[in-house]
Amino acid sequence: MNEFSLWTVFTLVVGLVAILAFIAGNAMALVWMERKVAGFIQRRPGPNQLGPAGVLQSVADAVKLLFKQILKPSNADSIIFFLAPILSFFPVALLFMPLPFSPFFTAYSPNLGLLLILAFSGINVLAVLLAGWSSNNKYSLYGAARGVSQSVAYEIPLLLAVLAIAFQHGTLNLSEIVEQQGGWPWQWNVFTQPLAFLIYFISIFGETNRSPFDLPEAESELTAGFHTEYSGMGFALFFLAEYANMVLVCCVATALFLGGWKGPFLDGFWWFLAKAYGLLFIMMWVRWTYPRARFDMLLNLNWKWLLPLGALNLLATAFVMKLF
Repeated sequence: MNEFSLWTVFTLVVGLVAILAFIAGNAMALVWMERKVAGFIQRRPGPNQLGPAGVLQSVADAVKLLFKQILKPSNADSIIFFLAPILSFFPVALLFMPLPFSPFFTAYSPNLGLLLILAFSGINVLAVLLAGWSSNNKYSLYGAARGVSQSVAYEIPLLLAVLAIAFQHGTLNLSEIVEQQGGWPWQWNVFTQPLAFLIYFISIFGETNRSPFDLPEAESELTAGFHTEYSGMGFALFFLAEYANMVLVCCVATALFLGGWKGPFLDGFWWFLAKAYGLLFIMMWVRWTYPRARFDMLLNLNWKWLLPLGALNLLATAFVMKLF
C-alpha cells in the first residue's frame, strides 16, 4: 500500500471518528434545544433542574437508556426486530462524510457526493419497514406503512429540487457547489432557486418524519408508530438516527442553498454550523406551532403541488442553463 493510500485511509478513519462524536454530542444538544424551544413557545421553563438551564438533562436521559432493559414481544421476529434499529443508524455516519464543513474539513469528497447521500439515505426507510413488520403489533405495522409511503412520495420532489442545483452548477460534488457560491446572501442559491429551496425544505419534514408530517409515529393515533415495541438502546438508536437525519438534511441545505462555510467575512466551519442550526431551529419552531396534518392531506400536498412544481422548476432550470 503506497503512502497516498495510507494517508487516505487515515483521513477516512479520523473523519469517521469525528463524525460519530459529532452525531452523539449533537443529539444530546438538540434534545435540550428542542425542549427549551418547546417550553418557550408554550410559555413554560422546560428542563431546568440538572445543570445550568437543564443542560445535563439530556445526559441523564442517555445514561438511563443505556441501562434500560431491552424488551421484545413474544411473537416478534427476533433477528429482524433487533436488526432494524442498527440498520436505521448504520448509514448515518457515511452520509456525513461528503459534507464540506469547511475548506479544510471534508472527511471524503467524491465527485458524486450528493448521489452518495441520496442513495444511502433510503436505507432508513427499509429500517422503518422492518421495525414495524417484525414487531407483530398492529400500530407498529400501520406506522411502518405510513412511513414507507410518505418517504417514497417526498423523495421525488426533494430529488427534483436537488437536481435543479446540480444542473445549475454542473456537478454533484458538494464542495464544488459551495465553492461556486459567494459569501454574501444574494450570492447564494436560495436567491437563484427560491422555489427549489421551498420544495426541499417542505420535503425534509416528510423525509425525517417531523411534525406536522410525523404520521408514522402519531402518538395520538398509533401510540408510537413503528417503534412502539422498542425500549432501551433499540429506541435510542431510532431516536439518534432521527436527530442525525435532521442535522444531515439541514447541512445539505446549507451546502446547496446557503453558501456552506462561506460568509460575508472570515469564512469557516462556524458559518456552516450557524446556518445548519438556524434551519434546525426553524424545524423545531414548525413542530411546536402547527398541528399534525391528516395523511391524505400530506400525500395530496406532495402529488398535487410539490411534484408538479418541482418538475416545472427543473425544466425551467435546464432551459435557462441551455439558453444562457
